[in-house]
Amino acid sequence: MSERKPSRLALIGLVAVAVIGSAAFYLSRPGQTNASEALDKAKASQKLQSLTELNGKAPEHRKLDVQTWNTAEGTKVLFVEAHELPMFDMRLIFAAGSSQDGNAPGVAVLTNAMLNEGVAGKDVGAIAQGFEGLGADFGNGAYKDMAIATLRSLSAKDKREPALKLFAEVIGKPTFPADSLARIKNQMLAGFEYQKQNPGKLASLELMNRLYGDHPYAHASDGTAKTVPAITQVQLRAFHEKAYAAGNVVIALVGDLSRAEAEAIAAQVSGALPKGPALAKIAQPVEPKASVGHIEFPSKQTNLMLAQLGIDRDDPDYAALSMGNQILGGGGFGTRLMSEVREKRGLTYGVYSGFTPMQVRGPFMINLQTRAEMSEGTLKLVQDVLADYLKTGPTEKELDDAKRELAGSFPLSTASNADIVGQLGAIGFYNLPLSHLEDFMQQSQALTVEQVKAAMNKHLSTDKMVIVSAGPTVPQKPLPAPTDKPSEQPLGVPEH
Repeated sequence: MSERKPSRLALIGLVAVAVIGSAAFYLSRPGQTNASEALDKAKASQKLQSLTELNGKAPEHRKLDVQTWNTAEGTKVLFVEAHELPMFDMRLIFAAGSSQDGNAPGVAVLTNAMLNEGVAGKDVGAIAQGFEGLGADFGNGAYKDMAIATLRSLSAKDKREPALKLFAEVIGKPTFPADSLARIKNQMLAGFEYQKQNPGKLASLELMNRLYGDHPYAHASDGTAKTVPAITQVQLRAFHEKAYAAGNVVIALVGDLSRAEAEAIAAQVSGALPKGPALAKIAQPVEPKASVGHIEFPSKQTNLMLAQLGIDRDDPDYAALSMGNQILGGGGFGTRLMSEVREKRGLTYGVYSGFTPMQVRGPFMINLQTRAEMSEGTLKLVQDVLADYLKTGPTEKELDDAKRELAGSFPLSTASNADIVGQLGAIGFYNLPLSHLEDFMQQSQALTVEQVKAAMNKHLSTDKMVIVSAGPTVPQKPLPAPTDKPSEQPLGVPEH
């Protein structure tokens, strides 16, 4: 798919651990293309801020003038004018993720994947050629909370209008052709077979089941080998009718458009969608009991995952937890976990921690892979590092360094129209203040060691961890002694 992944700070600090996250399942289909040559030429014709012009300085942060309104159908719109390039980016964010699957796990992902498989008079190939011929790019994806559809197009009227017409058909009146449904189901079933050979994925599935129980976040977004084959065209149409309704979407628009043009685009798009209200917000999950589970898997490595419930996306401690996690294990080399587990002992290639804040409490997780014969000792080491961090909090130097890193990378969160439209989508979908980005930066830079420590202890506890490992049962060896010299060759070699 052409949907871009956000940069590390694109959603500001609290990132999902890759193996769980909010993302569900991207299906590669024939006819999908990257941004067209026409778009590339349009970009090249404009003068952009280059690395040479920066001369070693951080890029400037773009202060966003966010305009917002509702369409006649009740769709919330957020818009930022940006005339540097003759193009625009549009992102539709539907509350149509897998948390709305009900008793048909996988229906949300399948519905989203089928959007551009067919409309009246056009199959998937004709749709792809239609966008490409106009210099436009279509993207889509499905997640736990949301499903998205995106359009990037030249802003010139002769390209914009036909691209919007095709986009409106794709999102508003997909036909869900039977042959495409069969093909995509087969792709998904092949993916399920592959998962059986991936201990990290198996551990992730077990972890989410233990963490969320009967909650809608518990099941895999792409469903299971049992649920997917039974999903019908009738179910897809019914899901589209309710979950892709005009009242259940946020439209984010950024680019070379006037306010009047943006209003017309939003009206056209929302008017093409089924009529209907926003879906009810899902309930908060119940706090699970701490537990330890193991999946026997033939391997030289053991995957270790530790998790507990984290926060909602609009939690007031968002900035403090972002900064606290950056120091613990969210920032790569130099974090507490990376220093103790990899750099001093060479037990893994990487160990990461992350919050995944969602509509309701998303997971906090620590994730790593290590040699099987040292898995028990490595698990205890990780637990000890977390316990010590909660007890002592960050040092002044750690906090100052994290603040400087954020200040240096923060401008990247609005460095392109695609970055901005992603930010607007999150702000609109999670009902954050329009000043959220500026507020986050100010709050982060004002944090004290005591505030970070208090926030981490408020939301995390070593006594609440749900732990899952996947690997072989083998005799254990003691951990190597820590050394100040970074290990040149970690003992754990990544597998799968």
